[in-house]
Amino acid sequence: MSRLGDEIQADLHFQPFELNPQMGGEGEDVGEHIARKYGSTPEQLSRNQEMIRERGAELGFVFDMSKRRRIYNTFDAHRLLHWAEGEHKQKELKQALFVAYFTEGRDPSDHQVLEDVAAGVGLDRARAQQILDSDEFADAVRAREQMYQKAGINAVPAVILNDRYLIQGGQPVEVFERALRQAAAIKA
Repeated sequence: MSRLGDEIQADLHFQPFELNPQMGGEGEDVGEHIARKYGSTPEQLSRNQEMIRERGAELGFVFDMSKRRRIYNTFDAHRLLHWAEGEHKQKELKQALFVAYFTEGRDPSDHQVLEDVAAGVGLDRARAQQILDSDEFADAVRAREQMYQKAGINAVPAVILNDRYLIQGGQPVEVFERALRQAAAIKA
């Protein structure tokens, strides 16, 4: 979006998607999980992580793979993101959760971590705790997940433009820039 300046205006909305909805609370070792789920070798995992690290660095984001050794269930984080959208803090919370997990290696299923991150972006800690201690927003999040799965979304990242165009996978910035220009031209 920064490359497009004032040329294109966008509203960003982050939708829930769990890569591992059945994962237990303790999470799983990244290497073991990737090998089991995708059949990847340690060498393939290392190459993929390096590509992700480099792509993030190009955008000023730090993926610290040495700190991110486990994969966790993210359902509770999605419930907080659902709430944060109504508080006009969804983007800030999403970015802070990315830093907490991908840069700092913190557990995004841990309620204390989630409360800290929510408070760190200006959301009410007590309200976050109240949500996490209940099932609030669980039905709404599950419904959104199911809606997108039925629409064919089965991996992340997946970016939908104007409710019509889908960009799947971790694409270079130029792909998004071109797609945004094309979608804007078609809509105009």
